[in-house]
Amino acid sequence: NSDKIETILKTIDQNYVDSIKIDTLQDKAIEDIVKQLDPHTSYLKPEEAKLLAEDLEGNFNGIGIEYYLLNDTILVTSVTPGGPAYKAGLLRGDQILKINNLASAGKKIKATQIVQQIRGESGTSVSLGIKRGEERKTLEVIRDKITISSIDVSYMLNKETGYVKISRFGDQTDEDFIASLLRLQKLGLKNLVLDLRQNGGGYLNSATELADQFLGNKKLIVYTQGVHEPRTEYYATATGRFEQGKLIVLIDENSASASEIVAGAIQDLDRGTIIGRRSFGKGLVQEQFDFGDGSALNLTVARYYTPSGRSIQKSYRKGTENYYEEVATRRQNGELTSDGKHLSDSTFNKQKTYTTQGGKVVYGGGGIMPDIYVPIDTTGYTPYYYELTAKGILNDFVFKYLSLKQAQYKSLGQLLNEFSLPDSDYMKLKQMAEDRQISENERQANLSRSLIETDLKALLARYLFGDEGFYRALNASDQVIARSIEVLKKS
Repeated sequence: NSDKIETILKTIDQNYVDSIKIDTLQDKAIEDIVKQLDPHTSYLKPEEAKLLAEDLEGNFNGIGIEYYLLNDTILVTSVTPGGPAYKAGLLRGDQILKINNLASAGKKIKATQIVQQIRGESGTSVSLGIKRGEERKTLEVIRDKITISSIDVSYMLNKETGYVKISRFGDQTDEDFIASLLRLQKLGLKNLVLDLRQNGGGYLNSATELADQFLGNKKLIVYTQGVHEPRTEYYATATGRFEQGKLIVLIDENSASASEIVAGAIQDLDRGTIIGRRSFGKGLVQEQFDFGDGSALNLTVARYYTPSGRSIQKSYRKGTENYYEEVATRRQNGELTSDGKHLSDSTFNKQKTYTTQGGKVVYGGGGIMPDIYVPIDTTGYTPYYYELTAKGILNDFVFKYLSLKQAQYKSLGQLLNEFSLPDSDYMKLKQMAEDRQISENERQANLSRSLIETDLKALLARYLFGDEGFYRALNASDQVIARSIEVLKKS
């Protein structure tokens, strides 16, 4: 029976009435098989496996730029100082019209095509046809190793409180965090806000290494177990760099997997305060099995359990589609906009309770419920605003109009303090939306104006001053950040 699938594919290949790509058929067969398991077991084609590995490992061979597709044209939004593109003379604001022999302007070019053309072997060159103002030129860029930090941003919220945002758990997350922590400690850090919102996870070892930075020696962080995997326990060591200071961990409905391992350990051991909204609920561990052609199988091999013994994996009995749509239903049933206290008993398995080190009752089976629940601020979130963001209008407006005003902002502080959107510019924004078939709704446009201005300020700050500018602008009006600072003051 184990040879049946191979025999079927071979029979089709040798006898089918029409010619057929047997490799494609084989991929589809594998994909159908893994669909019968759990939502997180997946088959990765060679290019998918390669991109995932590069993302989690934080390094690849490229040219060191960030870009945005504006009207089917690649607009360079950031050039890494000292990187290959920087050395070749590429500047922020340049438009890339051609990559090698691939025309990249005026066509529906896919993001994967851009990545495949720009990345390559270290030492090889990529030819970029660019437009800078009215000038057109060709630059030869020599590819080199590009290292991306796992830390999105780190800075001081006030004289004593540092802020670190992590969007994924990769190979270098622990090292990157320590570097950020040491830098902030020199600036006076005593308290820390660790932002794991929108962090979908990554390597389990990276999660345990990060948790180790906050926990005392020999504290259990997490354990894993499966039918074919014996119980494996992960303990903290005596080398943690932030075992005593006040700690806040931020989570939301898109914090999953490795993020939940960290938050679960901090909560169960009463090391800090978890603030935000209920996490995604992924308590399954995958191991990657590589095939000789570059493809791979990410197979779920175990469940993980927090120090108190709870599994936070939510149910997937109703199928993969329903499983991923569960987050969307939280908005529909009012969970995301309420205090979170009305959750039905079916969300968590309340037949079995768990207790934290300090005696607080917690539950398994539905993600991690924060210690302090902060609902989504719905002010300004109108259908008009959602259409603007979905169609990329705000990004386009920043790059088409606001970026031209960069000379008036000499520093990030000046932009954060002085930015405002004149009525004339808001009219341009609404006209751009109308040109993209977004019907003007004056009432909704007025309700959303403050939120739109905040987003535009943040996007412009990122374009001019990098990720720190972006997060400083957003966090200034973030209710979860405000609540965190309030909690730290009281404690």
